[in-house]
Amino acid sequence: MNQTVTTGIVLRRTNYGEADRIVTFLTKNNGKIRVMARGVRKQKSKMAGGIELFCVCDITFIRGKGEIGTLISGRLKTNYGSIIKELGRVQLGYDLISLINRNTEDETEAEYFELLNQTLAALDDLKIKTILIKCWFQAQLLRMAGHTPNLITDTENNKLEVKKKYNFDFDDMTFTIHPEGHFTSTDIKTLRLLFDGHAPLKLNNVTGLNDNLPNVEPLINTMLTSYLRV
Repeated sequence: MNQTVTTGIVLRRTNYGEADRIVTFLTKNNGKIRVMARGVRKQKSKMAGGIELFCVCDITFIRGKGEIGTLISGRLKTNYGSIIKELGRVQLGYDLISLINRNTEDETEAEYFELLNQTLAALDDLKIKTILIKCWFQAQLLRMAGHTPNLITDTENNKLEVKKKYNFDFDDMTFTIHPEGHFTSTDIKTLRLLFDGHAPLKLNNVTGLNDNLPNVEPLINTMLTSYLRV
């Protein structure tokens, strides 16, 4: 039997039978996998601690003939234990894990694993506001799926200006100038920072960014519902 060793993050766990569990992992090198963890729900199972939520695990598994393989071992690598200290962070963690699960295929790139790992690390840092983590995660997921908005020029191909106001055209993913528009250059700057890929810890130190997030959060949410599976 050929065993595969990799690093993974739990996306979903489903109880099976009396003591087993089907676990979906997003892995660093093997995409998204589903494995049967036999006996893991027994009280003395040595494997249970290695397949917890909000953790990075080193796992060994055997690929099955069908969609589900067999988990041989699971060892805790990184435990983002501070997430469970705040109910809001726990709920956001569940929501973002579910979102990445719906929007990744089995043969997905390692970039998605890194996105989820950075997200859990940010949620574990109680100094970083959850609205920043949510907006950053959603922006990165849109970018990786090829849906980055045009944050350089407007619908007339003119450079976006500091003193102008804009509305957003969702069909073209571009801003259009309007004298009573909902968005300013500050909003556009905020979006640029979120989509550029800077880590949440770095963004958390940008003066005024957190204060402006409520202005752009609805826009990012609408992009998400328009282009991804939510």
